[in-house]
This record gives sequence, C-alpha cells and structure tokens, in this order.
Amino acid sequence: MRCTFEAIREDTPGARWQALFQLRWPAYQQWFLRDGYRARPSYLAGRRALRQHMPELAELYQQLCELAGGGDLEARFLSQWCPPSYITGCSQAIWLDPTGQEGPVLARNYDYAPGLLEGSWLSTRWLGRQVLVMSDCLWGALDGINEDGLAVSLSFGGRTAVGEGFGIPLVLRYLLEAASNTAEAIAILQRLPVHMTYNISLLDKHSHWATVFVAPDRPAEVVHRPAVANHQHGVEWQAHARATLSEEREWMLNQGVRKAEHADDVVRTLLRPPLFQTAYGRGYGTLYTAAYRPHTLMAELLWPDMRWPQYCLDVQEGVLNIRFDANHAS
Repeated sequence: MRCTFEAIREDTPGARWQALFQLRWPAYQQWFLRDGYRARPSYLAGRRALRQHMPELAELYQQLCELAGGGDLEARFLSQWCPPSYITGCSQAIWLDPTGQEGPVLARNYDYAPGLLEGSWLSTRWLGRQVLVMSDCLWGALDGINEDGLAVSLSFGGRTAVGEGFGIPLVLRYLLEAASNTAEAIAILQRLPVHMTYNISLLDKHSHWATVFVAPDRPAEVVHRPAVANHQHGVEWQAHARATLSEEREWMLNQGVRKAEHADDVVRTLLRPPLFQTAYGRGYGTLYTAAYRPHTLMAELLWPDMRWPQYCLDVQEGVLNIRFDANHAS
C-alpha cells in the first residue's frame, strides 16, 4: 500500500483547492451517501448551523461551495453538519521541557486506512491567519498549527454515540482559523456541538496546554493529560479498545512523556510499537507521525526512516510517496 503526501500552498481559495476537490469528491460522495440521500441534513440546515456556530467561516464556506460547482450535495457535504459516522485510532502527546531549555511539542500518530487518507498538507491564509493543516474532508483538519502558535490535533474518543453536531475535522479547522491560544480554543470547544466523541489536544506558544474531551451527549470537559489514545476516563467500547490497543498505547505514551529529556524522545516513542501500528488492512495503521513546535512555528511529518519539516509561515511545496506494509513504513 502506498500513500502520496503533498504540501500545497494557496493563500486564498482558488484553482489548487478546486483541483483537490475534483480529485477527492467521487470518493467522498460515495461515503457521504452511504446511508442514503435523505439521511443527511439539507443545504439550508448546514448553512444555518455554520452561521450560528461558526459565523467566521460562513463566507468562506460559500466561496468553497462555488468552487465545488455550486451543487446541493456538495454544499451539504462541505457544511460537515451531521456527517456520516466515522472512527479512527490515533495517539497524542504534549511534552514540556522541565528544564525550560527546549520549547514544548504536540506530537501525534494518525492511525487510519491508507486508502482513505487525503495526504494534503495544506497551507492557507483563508481568513487572514496563516494556517498549516493535514487536510481532511477537503477543508477540515486532522491536526495543524497557525501563525499565532496554536497547535491542535485529535484522536477518536472510543464511544459509539452519534448526535447533532459538526464533523470533527471542521471543528479543528475552525479552532485554527478563529483562536490564537489554548484558552480561546477551549472556549470554542465548550460551546460547539460535535457529532461524535473525540479527544482534542491543544498547545500554544505560551506553553499553555489542555486536553478537551468532546462528545455529542456530554458537556466538553477540560482535563490535563499529556498522553491520550482512544478512550476518555475509561474504556467504554471494549472491542474497539482491544482492537486498537488503546490502553496499552496510552500507558506506553505516558511513560515516554514522563521519561523524555528532549522533544525528539517523545517522537521516537510514537514511532515504535505498540504506538506505531501496522494493522493497515483493518484501518488501524499509523499513516504518519506529526510534531508541532509552537515556539518556532515548525511542523514535521515523520516516519521511521524519514522526516519532512515545514515552517508554518513559509511552507515549501513538494510531494512524498510513502509505502506501507504490515511491518513498517518506508
């Protein structure tokens, strides 16, 4: 199995994003209509939800809808209001140097099926703030950093509950577009409806950090856990936790964070089993490790034998092909 990662820089919505949409839309359309056309909210419901909860994105949403062809189905998908359910794995860690000599890092593994990865490392200035994200759902984010030094990432929270709310990739995009620091991001997460359960890690350039547990049927909860995997206070979905080794990964990552003397020590922990997973056929393989350093605005994608650094304010375009097999990525 092979994945192509591409760093793309386009400050305002235009031809580059439009080409990405045209490339990815057929697969997304199939997923979006998985439960039938009537199962998804209408265009008006999605637009109304965006205007109510994410007003800063409303005009941008309309621009993207036009670039996507102006169709009803495309607009419903792009609103990310009550999308189909989806689950992932992922592990996340935040490390702060106790000696104060090194800046903090937010590092994470993204675990998913290779065939479902967009692979677009997208640099934009859509609302006036430079934002670098690993793209998902075409304008959402799996993780990323903005020019103010706020870094965010997500992991699935290990529950099957589904409710009325936004898909989590658009929530992360909104955090990076609208918030400058961890406190502002927490305030957003405490008011924003989400459609499934996730753990959101936040770190800013002032070394303020938090983990926020969000769910469709519970208030957002701020906790300070430097390492999280795919459960919250305890395992609620036993089969998923066993299949993804959620408790084992969290324990190992906690140990790695606690013992780390440098940020790279945490990254190396993420690049080793059981954190670096190889169950690609079952959708639980690690597709990349990301490390965000808010003090310097640096971001990296890493694999066991390769690393790809970028600077948020000066992203260099390029393409990288990664091959995955049952034992490692190369």
